[in-house]
Amino acid sequence: MTTRIAIIEDDPELSELVSGWIRNTEGLDFVGAHGSAETAIQSLPDQHPDVVLVDINLPGMDGIDCVRRLKLSMPHAQFLMVTVYQDTERIFNALSAGACGYMLKRSTREQLLAAIAEIREGGSPMSAQIARKVVQSFQATPAHNEAENLSTREKEVLSMLSQGFLYKEIADQIGSSIHTINTHVRRIYEKLHVHSRAQAVAKFRGK
Repeated sequence: MTTRIAIIEDDPELSELVSGWIRNTEGLDFVGAHGSAETAIQSLPDQHPDVVLVDINLPGMDGIDCVRRLKLSMPHAQFLMVTVYQDTERIFNALSAGACGYMLKRSTREQLLAAIAEIREGGSPMSAQIARKVVQSFQATPAHNEAENLSTREKEVLSMLSQGFLYKEIADQIGSSIHTINTHVRRIYEKLHVHSRAQAVAKFRGK
């Protein structure tokens, strides 16, 4: 089965290099490259990619917000961040926004193509350095009883977040608005003293 690939990257040389790797790989179909989040949001839904490679540092809207928006219109697409950033905050923000993998730009052709294949098989590929940071972050997150301070509704929202539901899906499930879900999530973060979805879920599972 052919896998349709798109790229969101503002470096034309890198975009051309990676698109060449994709074009020359059996089983992959390159459907287009976009130099900004804004053009991607406008055009990608009509291109129907299976996997989208996304840079974080883009002109205008960044790649993380781009993924968050595209996930609403392309729920079945898989997003792989390909970036130079290795800080924990960006990693977890990207994963919380809907990315299913996180690779560094210094990844080799073989590593990137293997990551695409892993995504199509249901995996969540990460560069070794990124995977280590994720593990260290979870190990450094102590289990507290702070979750007991959550309201019944907040616990329900957090439970659905831990199952991978998007904000819109949670809103539909409980008959609420996305604005209300955002409010619930903000309060959850405040009560659990966390700054990302992944950290909140870690505390929820470890309580």
